[in-house]
Amino acid sequence: MATHKGSEGIVKISNNAVAEVTGFSFDETCDTIETTKLSDSARTYVTDLTAFSGTIDCFWDETDTNGQGAMTNGASVALDLFPEGATAGDTYFSCTALITGISRANAIGSIVTASFSFQGTGAVTTSTV
Repeated sequence: MATHKGSEGIVKISNNAVAEVTGFSFDETCDTIETTKLSDSARTYVTDLTAFSGTIDCFWDETDTNGQGAMTNGASVALDLFPEGATAGDTYFSCTALITGISRANAIGSIVTASFSFQGTGAVTTSTV
């Protein structure tokens, strides 16, 4: 069984690495449609449409124009998520994502952060480097 450290992760927007990423997450879901008949004794279902969404967390970097700067509210971006790094044989996920929210936080004694929420459009593709 392979295990990977979170520090191996990389996020890219249109092949440009996003600067100062501290973490990311994305959730894939699938709708279901009920197919139960009156004579059935248990409910039955089939799968239908899939969807995905997630967040990218960063230390805010206003100079990262091709990464953080490309993730403006409402933007459509080509997103690649590399949970185990980007060396030969590593698995990654590619998708088109719509940036649906940006949250920035600033407090005494901490680094300014930014969190970018996204909603996927189309399907997620799983590939290897």
